[in-house]
Amino acid sequence: MDLLLNELRQLANSLFDANSRLFIGYLIGAIVCAALVFMAQSDKRGLIALSQFLFPRKLWWHRSARLDYQLFVVNRLIRALLWAPIVLTMVPIALGASDLLEATFGHIQPITTHPTLVLASFTLILFVFDDFTRFLLHYLMHKVPFLWHYHKVHHSAQVLTPMTIYRSHPLESFLYASRMAIAQGLAVGLSYFLFGPALSMIDIFGANLFVFIFNVFGSNLRHSHVKWHWGNRIEKWFISPVQHQIHHSAHKQHFDKNFGTTLAIWDRLFGTLVVSKKGQKLTFGLGKGQQPHRNLTDAYLRPITDHWTSAKKFSPPNAPGSKQSASSAQ
Repeated sequence: MDLLLNELRQLANSLFDANSRLFIGYLIGAIVCAALVFMAQSDKRGLIALSQFLFPRKLWWHRSARLDYQLFVVNRLIRALLWAPIVLTMVPIALGASDLLEATFGHIQPITTHPTLVLASFTLILFVFDDFTRFLLHYLMHKVPFLWHYHKVHHSAQVLTPMTIYRSHPLESFLYASRMAIAQGLAVGLSYFLFGPALSMIDIFGANLFVFIFNVFGSNLRHSHVKWHWGNRIEKWFISPVQHQIHHSAHKQHFDKNFGTTLAIWDRLFGTLVVSKKGQKLTFGLGKGQQPHRNLTDAYLRPITDHWTSAKKFSPPNAPGSKQSASSAQ
């Protein structure tokens, strides 16, 4: 019960938590950026035209968007009741990483004790570890067949709103929470080994400096109808909102592209980067012949049944329970 009440409190406080995409500062930043895009791309002017651009009813009240809102609330409750107590935690991972480094390379003196250098280095290491592990897990969610069954819930969105980021299966949410603990643990363990115990992060309202800047400047527009292009030069280094919209495209040529969250360098290294083009029309969803998830039951249960079906299909011929095994037993 205490876990459930804590989740409900966190849900209510999302507007004031800089580690939540719903932080009021990020929402204001998204509105300002979207307004600038509107003024640059449209001949219309005035608050009414702007509000119609930002909040079209057919998008925000689309059946797909309504499922996003439901998943946001119900997933928080599922997290509190089921997997929050068993998710990986950062501290033992950090201690294990630090001990492993010391056992491998021996005890070393801190490479620097200059407060500013330690502060900047630790902040950067945390950011890079977080960004790369996000990319890597996202890549695996697409490339590992059984993981894709669960990630399809996110990609079945037919329209994109800032709430689409919360459109996920509980298993995927669990994996991303564990990823965060691993990334932070490894970053802290490495930094402790390099700089000693006096570690602190440059933060704004409790959020990593780089994450805060990224979230203010358009992170919530990644899942939106706002086509904000950053140009080829920038998009080779940083993922723009339109590049992530391309990732959600239902067009086959866009499948498995632009996995990155902030940095585009990981996509460049893996050969999955696509830059945006102005005037490019995108439709969203799973692609031709694939049915979107229509309701909560479908979103929660279909990935499990699809996983089970595919596992049976590719099970070894003599595996227990297979037809071949059953017939030989007779």
